[in-house]
Formats: sequence, C-alpha cells, structure tokens
Amino acid sequence: MRSVARAGDARAAAEDSLEDYAFRYVPRSFRRWSAVSVGGTALGSIAFLADFSIGAAIGLEHGTTNAVLGILVASVIIFAVGLPVAAYAARYNLDLDLIARGSGFGYYGSIITTVIFAGFTCIFFALEGAIMAQGLQVAIGLPLPIGYVVSTIVVIPIVVYGMRALERLQFWTTPLWLALALLPLIWVIFTQPEAVTEFLAFTGESDGSVNFSAIAASAAVCFALTPQLAEQIDYIRVMPPRRPSNARAWWTAFLFSGPGWVIFSGTKQVIGVFLAVYLVTMIDPTIGDRAVEPVKQFLGLYQSLLPEWMALGLTLILIVVAQVKINVTNAYSGSLAWSNVYTRVRKRYPGRTVFVIFNLAIALSLMLLDVFSLISFVLSLYANVVMAWLVTISTDIVINKRLLRISPRFPEFRRGMLHDWNPVGLVSVGLASLLSLACFAGLFGEAMRPMSVLVAIAVAVVVTPLTAIITRGRFYLRRTSDGIPTPLLDEDGNPSGERLRCHVTGYTFERPDMLASAEQGPNGELQYVSSLALTLDESDRYVLPPEHVEKRWPRRERRGWMRQSTRSRPSS
Repeated sequence: MRSVARAGDARAAAEDSLEDYAFRYVPRSFRRWSAVSVGGTALGSIAFLADFSIGAAIGLEHGTTNAVLGILVASVIIFAVGLPVAAYAARYNLDLDLIARGSGFGYYGSIITTVIFAGFTCIFFALEGAIMAQGLQVAIGLPLPIGYVVSTIVVIPIVVYGMRALERLQFWTTPLWLALALLPLIWVIFTQPEAVTEFLAFTGESDGSVNFSAIAASAAVCFALTPQLAEQIDYIRVMPPRRPSNARAWWTAFLFSGPGWVIFSGTKQVIGVFLAVYLVTMIDPTIGDRAVEPVKQFLGLYQSLLPEWMALGLTLILIVVAQVKINVTNAYSGSLAWSNVYTRVRKRYPGRTVFVIFNLAIALSLMLLDVFSLISFVLSLYANVVMAWLVTISTDIVINKRLLRISPRFPEFRRGMLHDWNPVGLVSVGLASLLSLACFAGLFGEAMRPMSVLVAIAVAVVVTPLTAIITRGRFYLRRTSDGIPTPLLDEDGNPSGERLRCHVTGYTFERPDMLASAEQGPNGELQYVSSLALTLDESDRYVLPPEHVEKRWPRRERRGWMRQSTRSRPSS
C-alpha cells in the first residue's frame, strides 16, 4: 500500500509539474519559446522597485561618488559570479537547486542552499509588497496593514498557473513599466540640468571624499540582490536547445537575461540615487529618510512635471505594475524552492499551490513586522550568506569542473547518481558565512566590518577547490553510469530529447531525467525510472547500487565517464 501511495504521489507530481517542473529537468518538449522570447520574459522580472530604495539608501549615507562606485563594484562581481551558473542553467535546463546538487553539495546538501534562496524570495516579496502598500496609502488612504494583505493576495491567481501565465504577464506589462519609469526621468535630466549638477556633487552624510570603506559598505548592500540570479534562472532554464542556427540569438538573450540582469539592476540603483538627491535638493529638503521610498521618489518626479491628480494616478499605476511583475516571480520561484525542499525531505508532494500560500504567509508576516524600515541592515546581513552560497557554486563550476576536473563536467542532479552530502560545498558555505558574519558583527574590528561580504567571497573562492582537492572528489558521484545505453547529450551538446517510459509512474520522460531501474521487468528486461519517482520513493528499491569508485578518482576514469555520458558530444 505504501509503495502504491508513493507511485500515486509521483504521478500527481508529474502532472502538476508539467507546468513548472519544480524539481525536474525541463524537457525540450516544453521549451517551445524562442530564445528572444525567453530572454524578454526573464528581463520583465527585474522591474522590482527595491533597486531604487537600495540606491537611495546608500547614496544618502555615502554620497553619489561612493555609492555609484559601490554599485559598479558589486555589479561587476555579481556578473562574474552569475555567468557560469546561468550558463549551466540555460545549457542544461536546470534550476539552481539541481545545479547545486552536482556542484559541491550533494542530493540532500543542496537543501541548505534552496532554503537560503527561498528566504530571499520572502524578504524581497515583503519589500516590494511594502512599496505597493505605501503607494495605496498615498493614493487612496488605504491603511498599511490592509495594503500589505492586498499586495499579497493580488499575485495568487497568476502564480498558481506557472510559467505560461508569467510569460504573458511580463510580455504585456514591460513596455508600460518602462514608459512610466523612464520618460519623466529623461525629461527632467534634459530640462533641468541643475538636477544633474546637484546629483554629481551630492556628498550625503560623508565628507565628500572617495573612501574605500564607503564603497565596500555600499557594495555590501547591493550584493544581497545576487539571488535574483536564481529567479532569472527559473526563466532561462526553459531556453531552447542551442544550435548553430540560433547561436547568436541564444547567446544574446542569455547574456542579457541571465548574468546581464545586473546591468539593468545597477542602472536602476544609480537612478535611485539620482531620485533621492532630486527629492532632497530640488523638491523637499525636509523629506529626510523617506527619500528612499520609491513612492515618494516617483511622486515627487511626476509632481514636478504634471498636475497633482495626474502625478498621483501615474505613480500608483507604476507602483502596482512593478510590484505585480516582480512579486509574481518572487512567489513563483519561492513556491518552487519550498516544494523542492519539502518533497525531498518528506517524500510527499501536496501540490505547488500549498507552497505558494506558505511563501506568501511568510512574506506577509515580514511586512507586518515592518522589514522595509530595516532594508539596509537586513540586506547587508543577508548578503554575507548569499555570496558564500553563490560564489561556492560558481567556483565549483569554473575551477573544480573546468580547471581541476575534479567535479564532473555534467551537472548531475539525479538521486542515486549522487552522494547525499558533499563536504565541498557545505564546508565552503559554512566557513565563508561564519567568518563574514563575524566580520559583519565587528569581531575583527570596525575597519573590517564593511569588508564582510568581500571576506565571504574570498573564503568561498579558496575553500571550494581546497576542499575538493583534500577529499579527492570522492563525494561528487555515487555512480559513474546511469545504466542507460543511449547518450545523455545530442550531437550539439544539448540534453537528449529521447523519451523513455518510467515504469513507476507510467509516464514518459526525456532521457536526462531518467535512470535504469534496479527493479527488472517481468521477463528480466531493463526498466527505466524517472528522477521524479526516485525523489518520492522511500524504499530505495529502484535505486541502482553504488559503484566502487577509486579513492583518488583517476583522471582517465573521469574521462571515461564523460565519454559514456556525452557520446557524440563535441568538446565544449
């Protein structure tokens, strides 16, 4: 009875995940969009207004020069960290949790990273929801607590329908958002040159000098946005196969919508500095800290150009459109993350809608606790753990996979192929987080406090390959063969589209999502089992036994595994 129930759960999960592939490889049969369409949809999710608040907060404290340099430093590092991770997601059609499993964390170890990301979606949903509530309060006098509830409920009908609904929403609302946000700003810049002069000369609470500590402190706040990369990956994992015929469009869409999201994010942060300075110097010198609120920023901008009633209406439309665009993504990505964690731990799948509600409940609680008022502190604190996590994955891909060749080149994610825990990622994240948080708390002196995130980055870059070398790569793969005789990748290096039947669920899945089953057929024939069925199985009856892997894992064995796994694949 128990195994029958598990099989039923697996079938239900398969049917539900046909829309969002919460804990699965995304098959090419689902990836019908063009690269340009996927890229445009992914970029629609970066309409969040927290960028403006972050830029304003660091600009008011450290001045324009230090803030802009901090934004630039953070943006360059985030791009470099995100490039290899996003490339694996787009090329192999996996979300960040699946990539983390085979990039130093193990099958269950990646749960830690997924919880970190799920926390990010809750925090940023709360920040964006608070901004929408502020807009509703200014426009129609709606009390903030009620506004928090409204901003939470409004996204539910869209999120429960998954990727297709999100694609339509982002496509149709992006032009409106861009027009409302940029046209008045461009008009002010060209008609009020004194505003640009004030912006360039603004010193904030600093003495006006360029200060490395101030730059590092500014960058530290910006680093907390890095998990936005994981939300971008939830879109670009549905990129079509890369072939010679679409290579240029594929790379362009990938670069701008994957790691390139930070270009747009950094630009918005600089605009946030400008809007705060414009408010303080040109509109209302007594506004103080409220200049960090996007509602105040855009309302002041519109009021300087239009009648008050029109300014209020346009500001409200901008705030609502932006909040819905990003918070459907926060709720969607958060629900995928929580469902991924719960399903692996409990071996049950209650449906993704349950986790949409769970994610939103946490976000609403944070709003009611007024997390927005602590935006700089919360983001600076969170950035330490965030960078430890993402730099570890990125370092494993670049150094351990590509340079040292200790980590397997293909990002393995299937249960039975991986060890449950891998010390490479766990030690790196743990040590980098611990040291950076100690630095943030001032245990290494006040001079080192602004450098805490840089400490997290440096420790992760060093410890990740060091741990892999010490452990000799023994904890990456439990098996080097999945037991299926056909190649995993096609002649262009893309995941194979061959379909195989899972004998547990009765459904067909594509080759990268399948393994040979340890349970033979009635006549002793080879049977296949999906990674989804293995995720929900407690008995291990379908899991192939571990292979004996040499302690040192010689390079010739690794190459043999690569040849078997990527037969017909050209070198990449």
